[in-house]
Amino acid sequence: TVVSVAAVVLGACAIEKHVTLRRADGGPDAAFSLEPEELAILSRDVKSAWEALGRVDYGLKSSEKSSTIFRRSIYVVADMAAGDVVTRENVRVIRPGYGLAPKHLPEILGRKVRQSVARGTALQFDLLEQGA
Repeated sequence: TVVSVAAVVLGACAIEKHVTLRRADGGPDAAFSLEPEELAILSRDVKSAWEALGRVDYGLKSSEKSSTIFRRSIYVVADMAAGDVVTRENVRVIRPGYGLAPKHLPEILGRKVRQSVARGTALQFDLLEQGA
């Protein structure tokens, strides 16, 4: 059953096990079949392993949402006309965190804005043209 638990940790979504009410009753699969108590243990262990993996969540947790004002994000610091190129002179990473995360700065430098964008606007992807 250890292998089954490890398989779940590695991504298995199904486990095949032979089950018998009593190994002592015999049968072709009896030697490698699980009895009900062993199946219950396997089920418990697999569930524990699955829950221990957790889940990936890149969004803000509810406890973090109130801290948005303390986070930094990308803001327009000079008025921009449609078609202007995003540069280090017209955007800055400042508080609050209502715009794009700072990690996106290298990705957006050199892109053009789709429309006029006023100074003080929190930059969002929908304000930018696609590609470089």
